[in-house]
Amino acid sequence: MTATEHTPTGRASPGASGLRLGVDVGGTFTDLLLLDEKNGRTYMAKVPSTPQDSSIGVLNGIEKICRIANIDPHDITEVMHGTTVATNTVLTSSGALVGLVTTKGYRDILQIARSYVPGGLGGWVIWNKRPPLAPLEYTIEADERLDSKGAVLVPLDEDAIRRDLTALLSSGIEALTIALFNSYTNDAHERRIAEIAQEIAPHIPVSTSAAVMPEMYEYERTETTVVNSYVRPVVSKYVSNLQGEIQRRMGSDVNLRILRSDGGLSSAQGAMDQPVNLLMSGPAGGVAGALWIAKQAKIKNLLTFDMGGTSTDVALIQNSVARTRRETRVGDVTVRAPSIDVRTVGAGGGSIAYIPELTKALRVGPQSAGAVPGPAAYKKGGELPTVTDANVVLGYLPSDAKLGGDMEISRELAAKAVGTIADALSISIEDAAEGIVRIVNENMVGALRLVSVEQGYDPRDFALIGFGGAGPLHANALARIVKSWPAVIPPGPGVLCAYGDATTRLRNEASQTYVTLVRNTSDEEISTRLKELEASAARELTEEGVADADQAVMYQIDIRYKGQGMKLTVDISPDDFAAEGLKGVARRFDAEHEQLFTFALDSEHELVGLRAVVQGAEKSFINQETERAGPDASEARVQPTRLYADGAWREGYIYNRGKLKPGNKVAGPAIVVEMDSTTVILPDHIGLIDEVGNILIWPADHKNVR
Repeated sequence: MTATEHTPTGRASPGASGLRLGVDVGGTFTDLLLLDEKNGRTYMAKVPSTPQDSSIGVLNGIEKICRIANIDPHDITEVMHGTTVATNTVLTSSGALVGLVTTKGYRDILQIARSYVPGGLGGWVIWNKRPPLAPLEYTIEADERLDSKGAVLVPLDEDAIRRDLTALLSSGIEALTIALFNSYTNDAHERRIAEIAQEIAPHIPVSTSAAVMPEMYEYERTETTVVNSYVRPVVSKYVSNLQGEIQRRMGSDVNLRILRSDGGLSSAQGAMDQPVNLLMSGPAGGVAGALWIAKQAKIKNLLTFDMGGTSTDVALIQNSVARTRRETRVGDVTVRAPSIDVRTVGAGGGSIAYIPELTKALRVGPQSAGAVPGPAAYKKGGELPTVTDANVVLGYLPSDAKLGGDMEISRELAAKAVGTIADALSISIEDAAEGIVRIVNENMVGALRLVSVEQGYDPRDFALIGFGGAGPLHANALARIVKSWPAVIPPGPGVLCAYGDATTRLRNEASQTYVTLVRNTSDEEISTRLKELEASAARELTEEGVADADQAVMYQIDIRYKGQGMKLTVDISPDDFAAEGLKGVARRFDAEHEQLFTFALDSEHELVGLRAVVQGAEKSFINQETERAGPDASEARVQPTRLYADGAWREGYIYNRGKLKPGNKVAGPAIVVEMDSTTVILPDHIGLIDEVGNILIWPADHKNVR
């Protein structure tokens, strides 16, 4: 017997007016993008984030963008929101007090965990193990047991569990997790315990492991469900309050959808019920936006580089598909929830530069000035030197450029802040600023290596797309280090995450654990099971208004070598599976295994799980540019400027991006300014404007710009 997982998404809005709003909350700014589907128009807005309650920044942004677009908020029918609430709850240890119910004999499951210590060989010396999110003193055992096929070996002792639950639920816990051994094959006991718990304390939310993650591996399943309970009250309160306020301001028929870690959409209720799927919600929006831009530019392989005020997120896209993984890691918490493979480093525009007393060597981050007080240049009271201040000193961020369209920046305050570093190192302010920028660039190169070199990919085979508020400032320099050409700067790079939120496809999946050797099953058997899962997932999307013709299907098969403890996931289309069968799946697994670990084994293959992923149709809103121009970009010049690069001041120009046309070439050094971001083109490089408005930065001697 197997348990099947359904991951619902938001319900489509019939008769929608065509106005969709994407909202991305970052550490420093909240970005908004309003899409007028009927008329093909877009409107952008940027407001400061409000870390104490991010919904305030969201609502402020909605007011601002409605003013810009001159529309009534009631005209917006859909709000798609990428949020970091779940992520921050885990990182700041501010979640709920969780009680846990396990099978008798498994009370210590979270304490035992896996025999893994982060770091090198001596990592255990300095590792401070984080306490489990469900404390041992709030863990009880249920007298019950199932076998691996789901048959009952020991019936549930309801009297005993009712007595223990009564004590646990009155002990002050705020959420309850039920994770029983082998429940992924039969969740009858979990459902019964949940019913008893709801009878005793209906106000305490209950999460069962078979509903959250119906897959084998009892530790991962328990940990994932505990994290779901840990963030559930916080996320539920945030989403519920935001939904209520949005409906009050925009009408009761507006749909709020939350972006999941895997790039799909969840309804507001789905987000409140299973918030563990939101841990990488924020970064997923940027990858979704980058993927759409890459398709328009006909670039299939690229590294995404999303630099904001607090952190930088990177990911890899190969053959127009973002790499995903079946687990999500936040800090030292790892859960078995699908996510786009995004790696994050504490390097952003707000990252603070400092000189430790011990080493006297310049360091940058991960500490950040955030939105409050922010970099010194923002004139909000910040005094510590940041990456943004260094960019201002170098002329990369002209003091007469405005952030968010109306925020002034001060070179004088930036120079004063960076001067503290220069004085400590006895060097010029410009050299100190360039040192800060070079160090933060190297920090971000380390993250790019995690998704490329360490996964078996050569970054020279990929383009690099830079976005986020600070990404275009650093994209050219990073591409020069890792040799990823071209460096792509999309239209509206500062709000690309919000664009990804607004254009994300509806997504649903159904999965089941299925453990068997490949030789003990057949193509027909697996095909039947996959088609059943496909029908289950497709049924949900059909009910949400997605026509059958607009649904795209992908199969995922978890597979490993016989005797292995862990597995890899192989993606294969229904057509390819029909043509290649399990032999094709095994070949793909061997190739993936060899790429990741440099070898493949001559061993039997074992299936572990099956999954069908169904997505709705893609939507595009940016009108393709039709007016081509020659290489001369002088009409877009605003004024001469100076940039400090490679140890010397260089003469260049500031360009207005809104006036650049396809075919234009911008020779570096140059600064390209727009409402939401600023792009730096370094000396000996050229920016080429492509057909859809991207800036493609190449070395000046590259064959593509000669």
